[in-house]
Amino acid sequence: MKIFVAGLPYDLDDAELEEIFEKFGTVTSAKVAIDKETGKSKGFAFVEMPDSTEAKDAIESMNDISLGKKPLVVKEAEERSSAPGSRPSPGGRPGGGFNKPGGYNKPGGFNNDRKRF
Repeated sequence: MKIFVAGLPYDLDDAELEEIFEKFGTVTSAKVAIDKETGKSKGFAFVEMPDSTEAKDAIESMNDISLGKKPLVVKEAEERSSAPGSRPSPGGRPGGGFNKPGGYNKPGGFNNDRKRF
């Protein structure tokens, strides 16, 4: 089962996160989300545990406790592509959006019939 964990201290790394969740059972992976530009933690992570009973125990035990200044939010992770109400990609279609061929700001795009002032 994949677990979403938010409210983490920004200095917590993958190994420390894994160590925390190993108290509840086997951990397959523990990954803190890192900002690509700054290289710093985003304050949330994903933990994978193969045994759903152990994972649910971890969720119940860890949710709403504080590791730092904020209480943790720990819950079963939702799949991105099949999540109900998930946000469509920019432009309302796969690969669409701003500054892409056929997008809003390119020749042949959506707003070419508008007059510029």
